[in-house]
Amino acid sequence: MAEPPAFSFSAGAPFFLIAGPCAIESRDVVFRAAESLREMCAARDLPLVFKSSFDKANRTSGGSERGAGMEKGLAILREAREQFSLPVLTDVHLPQQAETVAEVADVLQIPALLCRQTDLIESCARAGKKLLIKKGQFAAPGAMIHAAKKARAAGAEEVALCERGFCFGYGDLVADMRSLVLMRESGCPVVFDASHSSQKPGGGTVTGGARGMILPLSRAAVAAGADGLFVEAHPDPANAISDKETQMPLSEMPRLLDEVLAVRRALEKIQ
Repeated sequence: MAEPPAFSFSAGAPFFLIAGPCAIESRDVVFRAAESLREMCAARDLPLVFKSSFDKANRTSGGSERGAGMEKGLAILREAREQFSLPVLTDVHLPQQAETVAEVADVLQIPALLCRQTDLIESCARAGKKLLIKKGQFAAPGAMIHAAKKARAAGAEEVALCERGFCFGYGDLVADMRSLVLMRESGCPVVFDASHSSQKPGGGTVTGGARGMILPLSRAAVAAGADGLFVEAHPDPANAISDKETQMPLSEMPRLLDEVLAVRRALEKIQ
């Protein structure tokens, strides 16, 4: 079975995809997604980082499901990593989680709402793995340069910054492609999170969204020079435990990948 090429957060590295279900719901969902995404990316010579969260701690309602939990979730993620020979990414919410998560994950992710938490960033940086820091919905692109400096000062060698939309009133987000250009001044690769940029947060007990925006925003971000793309993908989004409206069905991912890679190739020709 062919494998996707290796990925890196280093300058000049190939364009890459971060994708997988929002939450670790079960071994079956994770394995179905990992196998499918692996085949898609191997066929397109596209580096893949498989992502899924063991705990969705940043929930609108206290009654919302949060996922498999740290022990079970990491066990499933470890098994998927070994079974499919894929690097994996998951969130870290507390400084004391960093070392344990780093035993499994190749990339530690700082959630957007925690991007200013110095102790968390430093703990993850000291764990010795690649670090993806999501830009808060409240944060200006230039402010993320300081998050990257914190991580590097604490020992992180490969750090990437991720755009995921900016608050637009009380119930919407806007994706500002200037952010990708401005955050690159940090010296870090920049990633565009098309799924969370398509959310409609706010009222009610769950976050809504506009799945139809994921593809056009992905094309725009790649045209603006994103080094990587982040897309949540699920075998059956309608029955997902979180972010039902902004996870792509696995069946629709081939079209998305083909279109963004076509944009990427066109961009390379004019640079």
